[in-house]
Amino acid sequence: MFVRTLIASTLIVAGLAAPAFAGECPADKMKADAVKPVTLGAMGVTDKVLSTIDLSKEKVALNGHMMRVRRLEVQPGGIVPWHSHAERPALIYVVSGEIVENASNCAVPILHKAGEVALESHATAHWWQNKGNAAVTLLSFDIVRDPNDKHM
Repeated sequence: MFVRTLIASTLIVAGLAAPAFAGECPADKMKADAVKPVTLGAMGVTDKVLSTIDLSKEKVALNGHMMRVRRLEVQPGGIVPWHSHAERPALIYVVSGEIVENASNCAVPILHKAGEVALESHATAHWWQNKGNAAVTLLSFDIVRDPNDKHM
């Protein structure tokens, strides 16, 4: 009984310590081409590459690809412009603040909050906007062909 309680407690604590996945599109709101591309440019966004790894030199031997970590600061009213992840999968960790994603396959905006992780796969095309009164800090972990690609 003690072992079972210890295991259950460990699983509960581990679940609380793990980051939550970000808000997702409600199933009844998923629809192809729900949001059309917009031509808004980057506004109020700083994007700094913190580190990269040349994946051609790693065991995965993914020639011509880099894994990188970037820190993005999105000021109130700021916009991360429309972009696709067709060839650039990414995980976005929301460090602070709240930000709204407008995804091509969702009929409603998706709210992402601090402590959550947004998944960006080959099916993702979207733009983000800070509708709040405080800056939003994001960490972007992506795989890219061109290390200078800032998607903005």
